[in-house]
Amino acid sequence: MVEEEMKSEMTEVASLTRGDVIKGKVSKVEDRQALVDVGYKFDGVIPISELSSLHIDKVEDLLSVGDEVEVKVLRINDEEDKLILSKRAIDAEQAWENLKKAQETGEVIEADVADVVKGGLVVDLGVRGFIPASLVERHYVEDFSDYKGRTLRLKVIEMDPEKNKLILSQKAVLDDEVETKKQDTLNQLEEGQVLDGVVQRLTDFGAFIDVGGVDGLVHVSELAWERVEHPSDVLTEGDEIKVKVLSVDRDHERISLSLKETLPGPWDVVSSSIATGDIVSGQVRRLVSFGAFVEVHPGVEGLVHISQISHRHIATPEEVLEEGQEVKVKILDMQPEQKRISLSIKEVEHEEERKEIESFEQSSDDNSNSGITLGDMFGDQLRRLK
Repeated sequence: MVEEEMKSEMTEVASLTRGDVIKGKVSKVEDRQALVDVGYKFDGVIPISELSSLHIDKVEDLLSVGDEVEVKVLRINDEEDKLILSKRAIDAEQAWENLKKAQETGEVIEADVADVVKGGLVVDLGVRGFIPASLVERHYVEDFSDYKGRTLRLKVIEMDPEKNKLILSQKAVLDDEVETKKQDTLNQLEEGQVLDGVVQRLTDFGAFIDVGGVDGLVHVSELAWERVEHPSDVLTEGDEIKVKVLSVDRDHERISLSLKETLPGPWDVVSSSIATGDIVSGQVRRLVSFGAFVEVHPGVEGLVHISQISHRHIATPEEVLEEGQEVKVKILDMQPEQKRISLSIKEVEHEEERKEIESFEQSSDDNSNSGITLGDMFGDQLRRLK
C-alpha cells in the first residue's frame, strides 16, 4: 500500500524547483553517492556529503536499494539531467525543531555516541551534537575510548541552527537525578532514625556521611563515647557505618548525625566489666572543692570524695592530686542507671596493707624464731586498720 502511494506521488511530479521537499526510493547505491527515483524524468543524486550530519565512509553504511527517503532539492538542471538532493537537510530541519522543544521543556533525549574526539563526544541527532568532556559525567573521566557506541541520556544546553552548533550534557541529567533523590531522602528523614551510610569526607571538625543521596555531618564529639582527637582516628573514607539522625534542617539541607549513639554506651559496658569492691586504675580528670573525678573507663567518671582521698586530713584535693594523674581506686558503690560511681583512693592503700600483713602471717612461723613480732613490723598499719 505504501509502495503504491509512493508510486502515485512520484508519478505526479511534473516539475521541480530548488527547495522542494519530495519523497523517493533509492534505485542505486555507489561508494560516494546514491541515486533516488523521485518520479521525475531522471533520477536524483544524493552525494555522500548530503546523507548525514556526521562523517560516513560509504553510502551503503546508511542506505540500501529500495529504501524510501525524504529529500530536499538543492540544485536542478534539466538540460544536463542533474538533480542534486539532500537527505541531511531534511533530517536537520526536523531535528532542530525537535531539539528546540526539548530545550524549552527540559526533555531528556537519548543518543548513541558516534565518535570520540578531542575534548568530548559526538552524537547524531539529525544534526551533529557535541558533549564536552566536562559534561559527560559528574566525576572526572580520563579516557573516553570505551564510550563509542554507548547510549547516553542528554539535555540540550545550547543550540544555534545557523551556526550548526548543538551542545549537550549527560551531567545535567545525572545532577537532576541526584537532586531529586536528595530531596526524597530529606523528606523521609526523621529524628531518631538509624540509617546505613558511607563515609564521604573527613574534616578536622567531623565526618560527612552519605545517607542515601544526601550528606549529613557527624561532629567529632559524636564519633565515639571517648574523646576523639581527629575523625581519621575512628573512620576512613569509604567506610560503611550506621548512624543515628539527631536533627534535620530541610530548609538549609543540614543533617546532624551520630555514630556513638549506635554503639553501646560506656555505662552499659562498664557495668559488665567492673563491680563494687574492684580495684581499678583511672586518671584524674577534674578536681573540685569536694573531691576528684576519676575516669575509670572511656567516658565514665566516678567521684572520689575528699574524705576518701587520703588517710590524713586534707583541706583541698590539690594537696595530693593533680589533673591527669594516674591513680588506683576502689569501687565503693555503682549505680549505672544513674550514671554514678563512688570511688576511694585511701581504701586501696588499706587493701594493699592488708595484703602485706596476710603475706607476712603466712610466713610468721619462719620469722617467730627471730624474735620479730607483727607489732614491730606493722605497728602503724595495724593501728590504722583497727
